[in-house]
Amino acid sequence: MSEHSLANREGQRVPEVSFRIRRNGEWTTVTSDDIFAGKNVVVFSLPGAFTPTCSSTHLPRFNELAPAFKAQGIDSIVCISVNDPFVMDEWGRDQEAQNIFLLPDGNGKFTEQMGLLVDKSDLNFGKRSWRYSMLVRDKVIQKMFIEPDEAGDPFKVSDADTMLGYLNPNATKPDQVAILTRDGCSFCARAKHLLADAGYDFAEVPLRHTIRTKALGAIASAATVPQVFINGRLIGGLEDLTAFLKKAA
Repeated sequence: MSEHSLANREGQRVPEVSFRIRRNGEWTTVTSDDIFAGKNVVVFSLPGAFTPTCSSTHLPRFNELAPAFKAQGIDSIVCISVNDPFVMDEWGRDQEAQNIFLLPDGNGKFTEQMGLLVDKSDLNFGKRSWRYSMLVRDKVIQKMFIEPDEAGDPFKVSDADTMLGYLNPNATKPDQVAILTRDGCSFCARAKHLLADAGYDFAEVPLRHTIRTKALGAIASAATVPQVFINGRLIGGLEDLTAFLKKAA
């Protein structure tokens, strides 16, 4: 990439582009006005759907932090990629990214006018977007985090946490909660109900019987399920969770 293409566009208006997308199985058109006019929008752009960093980290973390962005006055979060609408739709379903508007810039017009369309022919990708994020208020770009001009696909500054920190360094982030379970476990069912009633959005990790003992011992130093973790801390089983929630109430 050239220094010109990496020029920061803060203070400028977003490009005026029409996007062809799929909505409810039908073709429709959305414009830059539809997406940005009169709204506070966080945008992140990435090289491609289903690619490793994009699928494992970039998109999932923005999706996870969507409630925190909403609390900071953000109306929508938009993911832009130079992919066709069918690929973007399928990727969104695969990622369960219900909090993100996946916007296909199939012809690269928006990305090109942003000065961030790059040639990734060495990877058989053709023209794709450089990785970046930006905050747009009523069509004007207030802040951009553009990845450095380095070889490969750097991912250092365009992440969700960096953007949220810009909006509010003290923003409250959703708790990260996971529960280890097994099929047919009544104690697990009760623990999940307790977490849901307490307002926790948790990830359930069901353990097959063939790996359960080894996994529980290695992960939680325990022999039974459920085992609950909150923000990296082992809370424990059902009784421990009940005591934790009672103390937190």
